[in-house]
Amino acid sequence: MTTLREGYVEFEFHDGWEASHYDNWAFFRNQFSRLAGGSKAVDFLCININDRYTWLIEVKDYYYHRRTKPSELHEEVATKVRDTLAGLAAARANAVDPERRTARRALSKRWRVALHLEQPSRPSKLRPKIIDPAVLKMKLRQAVRAVDPHAEVNNIAGRAPWTTSRNVQPGCEQEPR
Repeated sequence: MTTLREGYVEFEFHDGWEASHYDNWAFFRNQFSRLAGGSKAVDFLCININDRYTWLIEVKDYYYHRRTKPSELHEEVATKVRDTLAGLAAARANAVDPERRTARRALSKRWRVALHLEQPSRPSKLRPKIIDPAVLKMKLRQAVRAVDPHAEVNNIAGRAPWTTSRNVQPGCEQEPR
């Protein structure tokens, strides 16, 4: 089992998954991220070895802090997906192993896109729920339809092929480790 953490959210990928923090790959950080004035990356690259999919997962956690970026969230995710796929193509040719092998495996499968979006479960004036997941899902699917016309928008309570959990108690605003 592989466990990855992004902010307050923990992801567990069971046997049959090869999961990594793509934005922490040495090839991405040291070479590709500076290409053409800067490239973006999704948070996780997850290859399901038992089926035909590679998942590109972006995590946005607005449970404690609301979104402050002026851009549309679906456009931000679509840009990260595009840049990640370009980075994987470059890594397949120019990275060193094991990243080269992982890029080769990732590109040999069909792609799936998932946005893991956390917002307050009980909106209030202090912690409003400002993003409508249904509208976001529709916009995201339109933005990435050439890659995955069935892109997902999930949260901890949603159904996904992996397990997610919050690693601090709700209401506790300690910084993630």
